[in-house]
Amino acid sequence: MDCATLCRVRARSVALLAATLAVLTACTSGGLDAPGPDVSRLRTQVLAEQPHDRTAFTEGLELAGDVLYEGTGLAGRSQLRELDPATGAERRAADLPDGMFGEGVTVVGSRIWQLTYQDGYALEWDRAGLTVQRRVPITGEGWGLCFDGTRLVRTDGTARLRFHDPATFAETGSVPVTLDGQPLPEINELECAGGQVWANVWKTDRIVAIDPASGHVTAVVDASGLLPAAQRDGVDVLNGIAAVGPGEYLLTGKFWPTSFRVRFVAQ
Repeated sequence: MDCATLCRVRARSVALLAATLAVLTACTSGGLDAPGPDVSRLRTQVLAEQPHDRTAFTEGLELAGDVLYEGTGLAGRSQLRELDPATGAERRAADLPDGMFGEGVTVVGSRIWQLTYQDGYALEWDRAGLTVQRRVPITGEGWGLCFDGTRLVRTDGTARLRFHDPATFAETGSVPVTLDGQPLPEINELECAGGQVWANVWKTDRIVAIDPASGHVTAVVDASGLLPAAQRDGVDVLNGIAAVGPGEYLLTGKFWPTSFRVRFVAQ
């Protein structure tokens, strides 16, 4: 084999090797199970457990002062509940009006905002009386909701965070959510904490941290195995995240019998 032919063969071999490595990299990185190098990979470290009402189809969870608020779903069965954060015991509850399907909740001062799924409204509750004060029309579906201290952050089942005025619920902007450069749809229940938006990803056991300025996912939390197999009969997906202390969160799910106080630690 002459030198020119040998060089061509080597060039093809190098190109083939590079293409193979590119395919292997694409197959083994990216996505919720194997995010890229710019995304932190975390897991849950359980600190404590407490009972959770197995009839609660949890859609929203948030701690405010000495009250844990839980919004539950399903048409005709949805409620806004006040719970004891230490025990999970119900203190009082109110049904949503007109059989609406409740979704995410968040506290803003003396008020509580609660989304509805496909009913077309955000509900503003009086926190003291636990009564609905008004219904504000919204466009699209209601999924998750949190308050970052300045604005409300909402999800609607798409790969987008939507921002709303906390007094009027008027939409003020939005940002697309991406993981490794790809859209991440079906981000669900939210918690605003530490400058990040933490979000359950529907139908998965993953939680992501989103930079609300760019929409980029900065961390993926693997919460698989959180609920033991022996407690999984009749349960639905992981859904419910509330910041309860510095770097600590309360996690639960729809119809789960247990809530878990956790930290997110490196894998």
